[in-house]
Amino acid sequence: MIKLGDWSTLSADAKLIRFEVFVQEQNVPAELEMDNMDAVCLHAVAYDDAGVPVGTGRLLPDGHIGRMAVRKAGRGNGVGGELLQALMAQAKARGDTVVVLSAQTHAAPFYLRHGFSIDGEQFFEAGIPHITMQHTF
Repeated sequence: MIKLGDWSTLSADAKLIRFEVFVQEQNVPAELEMDNMDAVCLHAVAYDDAGVPVGTGRLLPDGHIGRMAVRKAGRGNGVGGELLQALMAQAKARGDTVVVLSAQTHAAPFYLRHGFSIDGEQFFEAGIPHITMQHTF
């Protein structure tokens, strides 16, 4: 199940997932992980059948999708795809004609399978290689 909402509604579950995936697993400094954009984003959180939060992502006002993360227990079960599709549907519904994201390079094949294309050269963010990708509606 995917819940959509604002930061005040979904922050506890989104923070839990993002801290576990980005800070603990990938060693992203905690001060870089949380930012002031959370307050103005649409957030999505995926829950398993027991109601445990397993994945999250956010849609920024400018059409960027970010902070996509799935906990280890939820990986390989389609959770990431469901989150991505939910955020893309929201972007399209509000009139966005394109969505953009900065994918960790190891995740690029996932986004390619969902209709994204690579737009630019590899760069590093928080010491992790990324590539800009976009999807046009």
